[in-house]
Amino acid sequence: MAESPITAAGYLEEAPRVSEWHRFRRVFLSRGVVIFGLVVLLIVAFVAIFAEWLAPYDPYKVGVAPSLAQPSWEHPLGADNIGRDTLSRLIYGSRTALMVGFISVIAASIIGIPLGMIAGYSGTVLNTLIMRTMDAMMCFPMLLFALVLAAVLGSGIWNVIIALSVATIPGYARVTHGLALSIKENDYILAQQSMGSSYIRTVFKHILPNAFPPLIVLMTMQLGNLILAEAGLSFLGIGITPPGAAWGAMVNTGYGYLKSNPVLSFAPCIAIMLVVFAFNMVGDGLRDALDPRLRGLL
Repeated sequence: MAESPITAAGYLEEAPRVSEWHRFRRVFLSRGVVIFGLVVLLIVAFVAIFAEWLAPYDPYKVGVAPSLAQPSWEHPLGADNIGRDTLSRLIYGSRTALMVGFISVIAASIIGIPLGMIAGYSGTVLNTLIMRTMDAMMCFPMLLFALVLAAVLGSGIWNVIIALSVATIPGYARVTHGLALSIKENDYILAQQSMGSSYIRTVFKHILPNAFPPLIVLMTMQLGNLILAEAGLSFLGIGITPPGAAWGAMVNTGYGYLKSNPVLSFAPCIAIMLVVFAFNMVGDGLRDALDPRLRGLL
């Protein structure tokens, strides 16, 4: 009985090409908590951008309502101890939180990532100098380090940003250093070196792009941590102090009125909780979506 011929095309047939964007979108949006976190962040960003139009009252104006007014139709979240509308201050506080978080993350990453990349690739005395300095800074907990810096610099939004940025630089440098040590041993990096590729070209064109996905995840999760740290500093009276609208300062203001007017503290506490949770969930989703080991799931 004659066997059916097998064409060479059967062996050469290629697997269908999967779009990287389709893979990223499917993995990233596969969990409900990630979608919830993304929606929360989009709402908070919208509120922060259009705060002037969404806030019903001037958040800094005193006496728009009776002191410690209870929630009502005119003032849905009531008023604080000097008659400022709580909802308006909560809305403007979202702008402060996102501003501190994003600027601190960008500033810390701009300094920490190049330091870690240079230290990891050089492997010389420069490596020892940079990383021992980072280790010395990491001896102090991040919040405690930021607390000391903020106390030295004084209160104010820009001083808080400087303190949080400096306190988080070692984390970026340490993670980038480990990634650079791993990536530089790959064959394509050795090939670049054998071709005479310059130091700057190898570091910033070949090592940094391959280290960027884990760094994106780190930056996303750090956003929530920095917003929480800023709230802690403001609650202690070292960060953004009144009349500035900051969620931590609002919690501090309402702390003394928990029995008579608990919404003064509960409203900013819930806002902080939701935003930090949302950033952590989105960062977790990014970690799954950018993990090369998950590419075969589709």
